[in-house]
Amino acid sequence: MLQAILILFLSFFPLSGTMAAETPVAVASSGMVESAVAAAPDVASSSTSSTRQTDSVLLAAEESSRQEEVSDPLEPFNRAVFVFNDLVYSVIIKPVAIVYSAVTPEVFRIAVRSFFHNLAMPTHFVNAILQNKFNDAGRELYRFAINTTVGVLGFYDAADHVFNLKPGNRDTGQTLGVYGIGDQVFLTLPFLGPSNLRDSIGLIGDAALDPVSYVPHDVMARFGIEVYRFENEASLKMEEYESLKKAALDPYMAVREAYLQTRRKQIKE
Repeated sequence: MLQAILILFLSFFPLSGTMAAETPVAVASSGMVESAVAAAPDVASSSTSSTRQTDSVLLAAEESSRQEEVSDPLEPFNRAVFVFNDLVYSVIIKPVAIVYSAVTPEVFRIAVRSFFHNLAMPTHFVNAILQNKFNDAGRELYRFAINTTVGVLGFYDAADHVFNLKPGNRDTGQTLGVYGIGDQVFLTLPFLGPSNLRDSIGLIGDAALDPVSYVPHDVMARFGIEVYRFENEASLKMEEYESLKKAALDPYMAVREAYLQTRRKQIKE
């Protein structure tokens, strides 16, 4: 009845055509509001469910992150050793590496790195076997045979550049990690830098598998070879370390996190 009266009223007032046009919109809007109100409980329920799922994901991520956090109970000692290592690097290692780089072409230094990597084949091969990476172990044998012959004792990485056999770098610390030994105790070793309890123990196995540990028999000669290998590698990585130090607010934390992330990635591969 009210609708009929409204229609008759509008038919007598041409200027009210605009109102007639707006009325359906108002009705439709009213219907939409009613529908929205009716659906509100469902939306609220869905929102609550979504919020709970998000909270669960965040809690799971937080828990996972907490599990992956490394324990650093010796942080004061580690920081002191880090400062000592950085001082030795700045006063001795870096100046020697700069002079060595100035008088030695980079291609030669890369060749020396390749030679020592080829010489360390037993370490990579044995640990690939222990990690059940038999394809990697076979690749290490192929690489050694190719680089020792075609690559002239390994000074040229022919296995990589010619045959596309990429170098591996498996060590005893990785093997212990594959068998479930974690990296929960971080260590900074004098001269050697960032490590952890697991990888520090792994150094013993690496030394036992390294031919340089046995040949030559003179201890001082072996020490000299290791120092030269260390300085050669330092000359190729100076910019990486310098960039990391400049970019970090806390160089100790930056080095620690970079080391841990790299090692965890290597163990998962």
